[in-house]
Amino acid sequence: MFVKRQYKKLGKHMESLQWRPWIVFYEDKNFQGRSYECSNDCTDLHTYFSRCNSIRVESGCFMIYERPNYMGHQYFMKRGEYSDYQRWMGFSSSIRSCRLIPMYRGPYRLRIYEKADYGGHMMEFTDDCPCVSDRFHHRHVYSCNVMNGYWIFYEYPNYRGRQYFLKSGDYRRYRDWCATCAIVGSFRRVTDY
Repeated sequence: MFVKRQYKKLGKHMESLQWRPWIVFYEDKNFQGRSYECSNDCTDLHTYFSRCNSIRVESGCFMIYERPNYMGHQYFMKRGEYSDYQRWMGFSSSIRSCRLIPMYRGPYRLRIYEKADYGGHMMEFTDDCPCVSDRFHHRHVYSCNVMNGYWIFYEYPNYRGRQYFLKSGDYRRYRDWCATCAIVGSFRRVTDY
């Protein structure tokens, strides 16, 4: 809402030049109660609200975390309205940090491996994968290398369960992407900005 009002004041000519990410956290369900607006990374949100039961993402993509300093369960948030925490597959109303996912428009490339330290069977992907075991023939991904783009790993097929944000880099073990086990059921590219 705030961003839309701001764009109207600027006019259509300035709208494309003034795009910026925007997320609004609400203490109560259905966008009620105290709110906090954010447009960048925040390592500790507890001073702005005590609980988070609904979220509105005006623009951009964010990862939100149950604990400060980007720890605990993580959730991918794209543009849209989430009237209660179950809408973002949350386990509770505790949100304590958020990270902006920068806009990316290049190619996507990811390699996953059957064993730690890039060992065993390897497969390269450039698109979303709704069921890892159907294409990779393994349920476990012990290491991966993200060459290009931003990706979200999901614990279960069809983009369900715990979520993990991966950016370009080397992940020698599943703990490097903050997972508690090596099960990866599906993954997708972050493309919706």
